[in-house]
Amino acid sequence: MFHLRFVFSAELWPWEPKVDPKTGAPTSTGSSWVFATVPPEDSDEIRDTIQRKAGFGSVRVMVQVGDSRWKTSVFPDKKLGCYVLPVKKAIRKAENVEVGDVIDIDLEVIG
Repeated sequence: MFHLRFVFSAELWPWEPKVDPKTGAPTSTGSSWVFATVPPEDSDEIRDTIQRKAGFGSVRVMVQVGDSRWKTSVFPDKKLGCYVLPVKKAIRKAENVEVGDVIDIDLEVIG
């Protein structure tokens, strides 16, 4: 049995749309996807501790931001070398935060 809990602050950032290399046109829009990056040292601990991961290498977590608490997953981002936490629109609205804001996050791995 393990218990992993991390408390950190992170900036909210939008997912960038993928671009067709031939046309330069977006192939998907990332406007509704907003993330916070789990710090490198915390990401390393999650990666080193959790052996059984779900689809796309995701790890189930319980998150609290302000008064909002929800279950979700963090996903590995190869470019950043860290896990990223999706913060859905309903949470951003409830907590009155938007892209560019730094938020306090309490993240617990569910295992």
